[in-house]
Amino acid sequence: MTTAPHAAPDEAAASAATAHADAAAQASWREVAAYLWGRGLAGVRRVVGVVRPTGWVLIGTAAVLWIVGLRFGWREVTVAAVVVTAVLILCLLFLIGRTTYDVSLDLTRTRVVVGERAVGALTLANSGQRAILPSRVVLPVGPGRGVFGIRHLTPGEAVEELFAIPTTRRAVLPVGPVSIVRGDPLGLFERVDSRDEPVDLYVHPRTVRFDGQSLGFVRDLEGMTSRELTRDDIAFHALSEYQPGDDLRHVHWRSTARTGTLMVRTYEQTRRSHFVMGLSSHPAEYADPDEFELAVSAIGSLGLRALRDSYRVDVRTQSGRLRSDTQKHLLDALAGVEHTRPREGGAAALAGAVAAAAPAASIVVLACGSRVTAAELQAAVSRMPLGSRALVVVAARGEEPGRRRIGEADVITIGALEHLAPSLRRVLG
Repeated sequence: MTTAPHAAPDEAAASAATAHADAAAQASWREVAAYLWGRGLAGVRRVVGVVRPTGWVLIGTAAVLWIVGLRFGWREVTVAAVVVTAVLILCLLFLIGRTTYDVSLDLTRTRVVVGERAVGALTLANSGQRAILPSRVVLPVGPGRGVFGIRHLTPGEAVEELFAIPTTRRAVLPVGPVSIVRGDPLGLFERVDSRDEPVDLYVHPRTVRFDGQSLGFVRDLEGMTSRELTRDDIAFHALSEYQPGDDLRHVHWRSTARTGTLMVRTYEQTRRSHFVMGLSSHPAEYADPDEFELAVSAIGSLGLRALRDSYRVDVRTQSGRLRSDTQKHLLDALAGVEHTRPREGGAAALAGAVAAAAPAASIVVLACGSRVTAAELQAAVSRMPLGSRALVVVAARGEEPGRRRIGEADVITIGALEHLAPSLRRVLG
C-alpha cells in the first residue's frame, strides 16, 4: 500500500519521456524529408536544365506519337515515335563525358580608356587522365558573349584562345564567368559548367590634361582665401580699429602710435583646399548620350588635375557621392555612372545637395547638359555654398565654346572635350 503513490509519478515521467522522444523522432524525420526533398528538386533542376526549347518540343512530340500510336494501333505513328525517341537518346549520348578543364582567364589590362581594345587570353588545360571531347566555351562580356570552339584535348594538353574586347562606351563590364558547354549537333540538349570568377573591366572616360602647374586657383599652404574677414588668420587684409574682444597680439603698434587710435590687423579667412564637383545625371538635361559622356569626361579631367594639385576632391551625382580619393578610384567610379531617375532632381537639386554636404568648399564645379535653361542655371548657382569659387560647365556637343557670368559663378560652354582647357584659361585669366 505504501508504494502506490510513487508508481503514478514514475509512469507519468516515463510517458513524458516517450512523448518527447517521439516528437524528436518526428522532427528528425521532417528534417531528413526536407533534405531529401531539396536534393531531389536540385537534381530535377539539373536534369531539366540540360534540355533546350527544341528538345522540349521533340520530347512532347514523341510523347504524343507514343500515346496516339499505342491507343489507336497505328503502326506508322508508332514507328515515328520510335524514330523520334531514338534521335533523343542519340543526342543525349553527346552529354556523356568529362568537361573538367583547368580554366585560366587573364586580362592584360583591367582598365582601358574608351576606344582602346582590352586584350586577354583564355587558357584551358586537360589535367585529367582521360581525353576530353570537343566542346564550346562561352565567355560573357557585359551584355554580350564570345564563343570559342575547343577541339579534342588529350591528357595533359592545353589550348590558349586570345581575344580582344572593343570598347566604344564608358562602362564597367563583367568578363566571365567562363562557361563550358557540351551539346549535341541538333541543339536539343546542352550541359553548362561555369568556372572561374568574373573579372571587372573598367572602361574609363576620355580625359584631357591641363598645361601649367595648377588649375590657376589661389592656393597656399593653409588653403584658399575667401571673401570673409576674420580677426585671426594668416592672409593679411587691412588694419581696423580695435573692437572689444579682439586679440591684443594683433595690435599694430606703429599705426596706433601714428593715429592715436588702437589699430589691429584683420585677415582674410582661409579654407582648406576642398574641390567639390557635381555631375548632373538627370537624363532630360542632355540632348543625347554623347553629351552626357562629354560632361563625364569634363568632370574626370578636372578631378584628375585637382588630385595632382593635392586638392581634397569630392564628386557627387544625384545618386550620391563617388569614390575619388585617388585618380584610379575616381576614374573607376566615373566608369559606372549612369543616368538617374527624373524624380531625383536636376542640376538645381544637385547644387543644393552639394551645398548641404560641403558648405565650406573652396571650389565648386557643376557639370550639366545643354537642355538646362538659364532659369535652372540661376537656381543652381544660387544654391551653391556661399563664399566658394563657383564654375559651371555646360556640355553642348557640337556648339562653339562660350563664356558668361550668372550671379557669382562663371559659366563655360564646351562643344568638345578639347574646348575645356582653353575655356578654363579664359576664365582664370
